[in-house]
Amino acid sequence: MADRLDYIEFPSTSRERSSAFFQAAFGWGIVSYGPVYDGLTGAGIDGGIDAAPERVAATMAVVRTDDLDAAEQRVVSAGGVITRAQFDFPGGRRFHCREPGGNELAVYVERAA
Repeated sequence: MADRLDYIEFPSTSRERSSAFFQAAFGWGIVSYGPVYDGLTGAGIDGGIDAAPERVAATMAVVRTDDLDAAEQRVVSAGGVITRAQFDFPGGRRFHCREPGGNELAVYVERAA
């Protein structure tokens, strides 16, 4: 499966308060990855809470792919706009894009083992 919805990120102005909410309201587990990012566990899909200053403004779906360059070409060919060029992050490499209806997505490839 080359491209699949794999992750969801929630932007937050308070990582601590958002994490506490998801834990108390839904019983999801929290894994801290530092002062601006927590991972979510047990939510049915992997996810995270992003409190970094450069976080996106709305909840963002994340698509996993096998070939990041090919996925980027498909996104642009289909009418998408790249909103953040490819960059490295702890789990691999990704870019952000906006589909024609206005939703921002991230597309990533896992770091090779």
